[in-house]
Amino acid sequence: RVDVITISHDHFDHNYIKVIGNEAKIIDKVGFFNECDIPIRGIPSFHDEVKGAKRGENIIFIIEMDGYKICHLGDLGHLLTAEDLDMIGDVDILLIPVGGNYTISGSEAANIANSIQSKITIPMHYKTPRLTFPLDGVETFLTHMKSGERINSNSIIVEDILNEDKNKVLILTT
Repeated sequence: RVDVITISHDHFDHNYIKVIGNEAKIIDKVGFFNECDIPIRGIPSFHDEVKGAKRGENIIFIIEMDGYKICHLGDLGHLLTAEDLDMIGDVDILLIPVGGNYTISGSEAANIANSIQSKITIPMHYKTPRLTFPLDGVETFLTHMKSGERINSNSIIVEDILNEDKNKVLILTT
């Protein structure tokens, strides 16, 4: 069952919510929300490097759950300012687009990930064998991050990883 859906931007290839049904609470705007006792904050940003002139607005979501702070950058299309980084604050888990073309590039993503310094960084929105979109693969991001661990799963147990002393880049491959 899905309780809450966050939508960072309204593009056809990202939010096919009809398949979920009508029961979930949809959050598709900036602001502060508390759904199912989960604090969620939407921070304004853009889907491109020209303040939305090409692809419109994007929402960064900060979700606090089970003692962890998760930051989902959506389809971020620009580098973050010092003010953006202050609004995001400390993060345990970062989900960041790395495929370029429609979002930040792998090198820009590495710059942002290094600025945020989350304990776990999960790249997203990149070329895979199943996609035909003109995106770059995850490799450029990994080269700039200097490491990455491929996990043959679509989920992780965060407690095990967060107790380690170093930041980890995890590539979920399933």
